[in-house]
Amino acid sequence: MPIYHRLGNIPSKRHIQFEKPTGGLFYEELFGTIGFDGMSSLLYHHHRPTQVKEILESISTAPKIAVDKNIASRKLIGFNVAPAQDFLDSRVTLMVNNDLHIGVAAPQQSLRTYYYKNADADELLFIHKGTGTLRTMMGNIPFEYGDYLVIPRGMIYQIDFDTTDNRLFFVESFHPIYTPKRYRNHFGQMMEHAPFCERDYKLPQQLETYDETGDFLIKIKKQQTLHSVVYAAHPFDVTGWDGYNYPWGFSIHNFEPITGRIHQPPPVHQTFHTDAFVVCSFCPRLYDYHPKGIPAPYNHSNIDSDEVLYYVDGDFMSRNDIAQGHISLHPGGIPHGPHPGAMERSIGKTETHELAVMVDTFRPLMLTEAAMKIDDGKYYQSWLEK
Repeated sequence: MPIYHRLGNIPSKRHIQFEKPTGGLFYEELFGTIGFDGMSSLLYHHHRPTQVKEILESISTAPKIAVDKNIASRKLIGFNVAPAQDFLDSRVTLMVNNDLHIGVAAPQQSLRTYYYKNADADELLFIHKGTGTLRTMMGNIPFEYGDYLVIPRGMIYQIDFDTTDNRLFFVESFHPIYTPKRYRNHFGQMMEHAPFCERDYKLPQQLETYDETGDFLIKIKKQQTLHSVVYAAHPFDVTGWDGYNYPWGFSIHNFEPITGRIHQPPPVHQTFHTDAFVVCSFCPRLYDYHPKGIPAPYNHSNIDSDEVLYYVDGDFMSRNDIAQGHISLHPGGIPHGPHPGAMERSIGKTETHELAVMVDTFRPLMLTEAAMKIDDGKYYQSWLEK
């Protein structure tokens, strides 16, 4: 996580007695990553966070693969994924490899009847439609259209939606999600050339603390299996915490694009970083201002990565026949670039109002059966000159 943060009440030192006002001690928990070497926070619970009363059913969540070796460029119609009432039921995985799962969701109801923990992966939720509040054991984050929500693995959370019309694009990452290295100095502070800074982060606030015992259902995703586990104490019983490992948000609308006299390469749009993939934000920006500049991107070969673009809003200047909620996959091994006519149309234009999220993976993606149901089947031929 990018910066130190704290909420609630904590003792003056780590690993010392922390007495409750009513008597007894709070229970300290280290919430960390990469053993004891990565980002971590220290949480102080009213009750032991280890009290499991019952383990109920376990259900496989492994995606069903339809295409494991893909060479075709594809267009998936994301809004054709039907809404579902339950938050987890609504999540539809479309593309996977050993590093991440990519999908969409259209939940109609808030998650309130149980709590959720992804023990396998950091989650990145992009809010395309809807508003609400991410509620976690470490505080709450209000969200709206255009927000990224970064939820570290192991975080217990619920999510409230204000309406029934919600659309999410999500990535489950089996590697920690960070801000890009080249934007941070050796202390971890965002540097002057970065397209966003710490002022833009949405940090958890309003720590909900419940000193309650009973039966609390937590659905835990581990090894592509969803386990239903009953805990003896309320999972939101944290009286205070501090550290670097916690959920946070960032609005795509606060990304400040880097532009130049000639066309800039995709890394200038990078927003998040892992060892296995990157996430970029394509935002409204001025076009290149060289007198002979071509604003449309040049053709490029995906030799080392698969490229996924989730189209959010605006005019997608390099593509023909693209709309909100469409998802393009340009696989490694073949070049891709602007559609016929797009390069010519872009010349002389001064700005774009496109909004899109890109995921570039360093290993090939497989497509699920759910993806093939929303594949238009002809996108790979869309560069043919007519």
